Amino acid sequence: MRARIEDVARVAGVSPKTVSRVLNNELHVSEKTRARILEVVQSLGYRPHPSARSLASNRSFLVGLLYDNPSPSYMMEVQSGVLEACDARRYSVLMQPVDANDPDFVEQVETLVGGRRLEGLILTSPVSDHPGLLARLREWGIPFASISPRDRDGVGVALDERKAACEMVVHLSSLGHQRIAHIAGHPDHGATTWRLDGYRDGLGQCGLHYDASLVVQGHFTFDSGVSAARDLLGLTAPPTAIFAANDDMAAGVIWACSEAGLSVPRDLSVCGFDDTPMSRQIWPSLSTIRQPCRDMGRIAADQLLRVIRDGVGSMIWQDFSLCLRGSTARAPDPRLGSATP
Repeated sequence: MRARIEDVARVAGVSPKTVSRVLNNELHVSEKTRARILEVVQSLGYRPHPSARSLASNRSFLVGLLYDNPSPSYMMEVQSGVLEACDARRYSVLMQPVDANDPDFVEQVETLVGGRRLEGLILTSPVSDHPGLLARLREWGIPFASISPRDRDGVGVALDERKAACEMVVHLSSLGHQRIAHIAGHPDHGATTWRLDGYRDGLGQCGLHYDASLVVQGHFTFDSGVSAARDLLGLTAPPTAIFAANDDMAAGVIWACSEAGLSVPRDLSVCGFDDTPMSRQIWPSLSTIRQPCRDMGRIAADQLLRVIRDGVGSMIWQDFSLCLRGSTARAPDPRLGSATP
């Protein structure tokens, strides 16, 4: 027979109400009692029925993840982290793609929150920077946590993307590259501004002149990377290195190089941002900046559930690192027409 909450309470020597408090991550239960109850839950294989749990507590135990991001590899990592954190606390997650530019966007979110009885929201850029939505959420008193928001004073998780981009440009310069191009991300995303600013910081730090012709607008998609690379490779003096603002666009650059009969990294060094699984699956493997997307999804969900439970949460800063792989090399020697070893 399936174990019941009464069975857990009897074995643990507590009341069913105390068991319920522990399972719902509520306060006012000692750590010793909490540990004993969780041990019994595991030994009996007790699993609360989601519907019964919601009815008994008059809560949905459901949060929403809102995203308007064209990068499937990035969002897959974020979703995995969110699901991991919520599953550990027996919360369900509603994954909801949205259009932040829709005139009725805020009203659509309001309907979603009310209709599904969402207890809180996890926001990704550019949703996390939508002033109308943020004002309405605060007005409703709906808890939310943001991933890489422009406002770093709220609740969620962030990374110093400007510094990371700067370090990648400095690295490319150390390989002898002087004409370093940048493919910027979607203009509505805060990450686009930070990564472009970091690109300019890196040029300045290395004494390289900023050339507007070497900066092309992208949209965080593979196709926009292909298009931007074609424009850059068509310049009279093309770059020897291209730093794309995410891995999807960098993959598009490598595709465009193959189309043009160029070899990466012999003829052109290419790097991206995010370190999504795709960066290790393409050839050559992509040099990129590791943004721990899965960890960031998990941390954002953790902070949201903390706000729901305790009323307080924090903005957690994550570290980045340069992942240097096969797509970057020393700048081509103009006398030889190829990259030196």
